[in-house]
Amino acid sequence: MKLNVVIEKGNDGTFDAVLEYSDKITFGLLGQGDTVENAIADFYNTYNEMKQLYADEGRDFPDDLEFIFKYDIQSFLQFYKGKLTLAGLERITGINQVQLSQYVNGYRHPSRRTTEKIEKRLHSFGNELSKVQFV
Repeated sequence: MKLNVVIEKGNDGTFDAVLEYSDKITFGLLGQGDTVENAIADFYNTYNEMKQLYADEGRDFPDDLEFIFKYDIQSFLQFYKGKLTLAGLERITGINQVQLSQYVNGYRHPSRRTTEKIEKRLHSFGNELSKVQFV
């Protein structure tokens, strides 16, 4: 069963990984950390603790869970800033580096239209990469 987990940067500068509501499960999960990586690690720790709690109580726990992580723009840019440069992201998304930097640092927040544009162009770039073959 696929479940969505939303990664967001909070006002206090920490990151949250929050399981979106689903009527298919009877529990919630939350991870928190100073980085996206730490929030995801804490999320999986919470997941494992919940799984153990259910086992200790003799309750059934779904063992086919797959988590799909969704990011707000600031969290995504923070998470990938060591892997993708703002110059590279500008070329991929068509959004200038200054504006992207403002999103990374939380000075501005993109509109829904801009968020969709970034997502669409990143997916398109990823599709291009998936076709690359080396000899």
